[in-house]
Amino acid sequence: MVTRMIVANVLHRPVRTIISILAVAIEVSMVMLVVGMTTGLLHESAKRVEGVGADVLVQPPGSSFLLGLGSAPVPIKIGGLLAGLQHVQAVTPVLLQTNTTGGLNIIYGIDIKSFERVSGGFAYHSGGAFTGPYDVAVDDPYARANRLKVGDTLSMLDHKFRVCGIVEHGKGARLFIPLETAQDLSGSHDKASIFFVRCTDPGYGDDVVDAIRHLLPDYHVLSVREYMSLMTSNNLPGLKAFIEAMIAIAVGIGFLVIFLSMYTTITERTREIGVLKSLGASKAYIIAAILREAALLCVAGIAAGIIGSVFAKRLILEAFPTLSVDLTADWGIRAAGLALAGSLIGAFYPALRAAQLDPVDALAYE
Repeated sequence: MVTRMIVANVLHRPVRTIISILAVAIEVSMVMLVVGMTTGLLHESAKRVEGVGADVLVQPPGSSFLLGLGSAPVPIKIGGLLAGLQHVQAVTPVLLQTNTTGGLNIIYGIDIKSFERVSGGFAYHSGGAFTGPYDVAVDDPYARANRLKVGDTLSMLDHKFRVCGIVEHGKGARLFIPLETAQDLSGSHDKASIFFVRCTDPGYGDDVVDAIRHLLPDYHVLSVREYMSLMTSNNLPGLKAFIEAMIAIAVGIGFLVIFLSMYTTITERTREIGVLKSLGASKAYIIAAILREAALLCVAGIAAGIIGSVFAKRLILEAFPTLSVDLTADWGIRAAGLALAGSLIGAFYPALRAAQLDPVDALAYE
């Protein structure tokens, strides 16, 4: 009986019902997409660094674990010292440059031979390795996003580069130029931003880290495993605050819309509530009926929000191939929980108000 009444009430005002469902759906989608895009960016960046194939990263003293945020004060001759350590198979210096043309991207200035010894070499979709100082290799998502092909000209770092090759993504950066060119453009001759170290066996990673820290006590030395563990929003205070602010806004939207919807519903159904109370309906019965109606709207909104997030992810990736969006079941459950809690809290005051109505006054309500 109660269920039929709740469904009838929901269907009686289709426009209001749709708006309420959309508000909850927007709340769920905002939470899932904001978290998905931020964590996707971090995870994708970490996976590309891991994809270089190194076991250890060596950076200058005081460097941030976020590659590309520091300068390049590391003498390149340090690579020779690292290569001489026990259990070290290969070392490659990389000079990091930031390109803001067409979006924010980190450029790797690489010594192609040593980089391939560490990474195992590029897999070329088309073209090949550098043949000139102003050649650039781009990965396939970047090429697809910017409609680039071999032989095209790419303007960056205030110079024009020729696209010499399109490579499989996942080897650190999306853009690669010769190390000497990166040094000339940045004025960092015989310097590098970071050294990627590959061990003879990954099991020797901790031993190599300890050896490097003993050799270079002031340098920032991380195993790739440690680096991967740092790439979370909890280690980025600004990003964590942004995520929390967006979640608060999303929950606020859902709360206010459900509150308004339930409040106006109570106002319109004052006589109906009076009839129910005159027939013996208790306060708990009235409150439960209102909260069940809010929960029904919320569940429909959660389902719409999850489906909408999946479609939004596809549209985002179609429009921006270089982005990464991680939609996880964990955050889907969290978003659903936040939406349900916000909806029930928003509906509680209107439900309490309805339960406190005097049956005589309610029946006389026009």
